[in-house]
Amino acid sequence: MRTIAMIAHDRKKDDLVLFAQRKQAFLRQCRTVATGHTGAQLHDEVGLDVEIMLSGPHGGDAQIAAKVATEEIDAVIFLVDPLYAHPHEPDIQMLLRLCNVHDIPLATNLSTAARLLS
Repeated sequence: MRTIAMIAHDRKKDDLVLFAQRKQAFLRQCRTVATGHTGAQLHDEVGLDVEIMLSGPHGGDAQIAAKVATEEIDAVIFLVDPLYAHPHEPDIQMLLRLCNVHDIPLATNLSTAARLLS
């Protein structure tokens, strides 16, 4: 079973929920890991069974990065808000870097996420 990490900045959470609703059939065949608030929304609004990490600013991005480094994640969807500065930017950059180091597919916008799951 494939494991997909799903993360979204605050202004992108609703977009991720709508995306997950459209891709629900596919996502139900996967194991899903998500940061705190995103995971709660995916569970409550889409009905996905989600392994919920801490929220991003409290270490959730780092927890998912650790799973990427230990090859427990097959793909990452991280909807980034490029118009807002994030206090946990170093954790975000670490996650993105580890996806590149470990050759893990990474989508940072909806178009790429759709291609990733097709």
